[in-house]
Amino acid sequence: MKKLIVILFCWPMCLATFAQPRTELSLQQKTWLTHAERHEKAGWIYLHIEGSPRERGFQYGYELAAEISEGIVTTSVNWEHLSARDWEWLVDIVNTMFSGKIDSENLTEMEGIIEGMRAAGKVFSLGDLITYNAWFELSSYWWPQELKKMQMEKVPPARESCSAFIATGSITSGGRIVMGHNSMSNYQEALPNVVIDIVPAKGHRILMQTWPGWIHSGTDFFVTDAGLMGCETTIGGFEGFDPEGIPEFSRMRRSTQDAGTIEEWCTIMQQGNNGGYANAWLLGDTRTGEIARLELGLKNTSLEKTLDGYYIGSNIAENLQILRFETTTDESDIRDMKIARRVRWKQLMLENKGIIDVELAKTFEADHFDTYMLQERLGGRGLCCHAELEHEPCGWPSSPYYPAGTMDGKVMDSEMAKNMSFSARWGSACGLAFDAKKFLKEHPQFDWMKGILKDRPSQPWVVFKAGEQ
Repeated sequence: MKKLIVILFCWPMCLATFAQPRTELSLQQKTWLTHAERHEKAGWIYLHIEGSPRERGFQYGYELAAEISEGIVTTSVNWEHLSARDWEWLVDIVNTMFSGKIDSENLTEMEGIIEGMRAAGKVFSLGDLITYNAWFELSSYWWPQELKKMQMEKVPPARESCSAFIATGSITSGGRIVMGHNSMSNYQEALPNVVIDIVPAKGHRILMQTWPGWIHSGTDFFVTDAGLMGCETTIGGFEGFDPEGIPEFSRMRRSTQDAGTIEEWCTIMQQGNNGGYANAWLLGDTRTGEIARLELGLKNTSLEKTLDGYYIGSNIAENLQILRFETTTDESDIRDMKIARRVRWKQLMLENKGIIDVELAKTFEADHFDTYMLQERLGGRGLCCHAELEHEPCGWPSSPYYPAGTMDGKVMDSEMAKNMSFSARWGSACGLAFDAKKFLKEHPQFDWMKGILKDRPSQPWVVFKAGEQ
């Protein structure tokens, strides 16, 4: 895989370097592809796949070959800049570290993705795809621990991203479960986003947001035909990783496909926990109206459930054991964006008690009120984050004007979930556009992002539904 080393310094040629002629499809492969559906809508790619792990993996890899290829190469560029190590070095470590720890169904689906990509003329290894799927837990959890072992003073903090809530009972309109979530990311990582509809031969149907080529969600917004709906926010200031554990991406997919209840979902998610991508998971059961919050650290976990109330996520641990023993967060410093957002969530829940619905959820996810500055303000502290406009760092990210923040918005209530559907907005929850060329001209300190930092034009809210054509 020396080829990736060349790509790191020659982005415009990368896709051509990996391209090969499309292969002649077998009758079996042609049959598999008749069950797939791909179309684009308002900045999103919708993909339907179904069947056995190999079948649906082949459909996935073939239909999104170009996007997955770009995703792997973009991630390799980010890794090189973060670590000063080449991609091949990381893949070799991942192949050893995760050997025997990914279940056979997930592994077979990923092998199918690689097979489908090759048939479409994009050649990568299974190790490339596994490393790409594990990007969050590797870059923000495993790598900082490795730097500490090397006694490095400069250790990147774990990522802090997403603003989310889930509410039920007297908090919402009609007592329905209402859930909202927006993903926050470094913009150079924000790849073409995918809404994937997976109908496995065994297990539950899943409709979820994901990155192209990921078998889990990563951005973590999903609904299943078991009546479960869920999302998450990362636990900020988190430290810890167990290389002997099961990768987070593998556990998330298994819990979402296999679980029929909130309890089952949490049990599967905790088995073999490696501490990677430590999250507060917000879950709902449409059959009972119950909601839950699972905070999953490495050494400590917390599960809360209620039929009448709400849970919020703003990248701060609510459980005191996780907060005190596994994070470095000062929960009273409202200058910190995650604390400011936590305060704002509580304000919105109180002010709108009894009337919260999906339309209000959209306005929450696009909210710009800064509870430290006590004003409406485009910047890093709003629930809808625009760190690229922030001249004074307020936690994550740690550099002024760093191109990062909210990259989408999603909302769903229990009635939508019963119909396997949700509303989503690509690009920014508030609709603010991002012009990459203009940004790089104004902020040349980020010129290493040329070729991977993309425009994000304003897009409308749209509805996605499982099985749509």
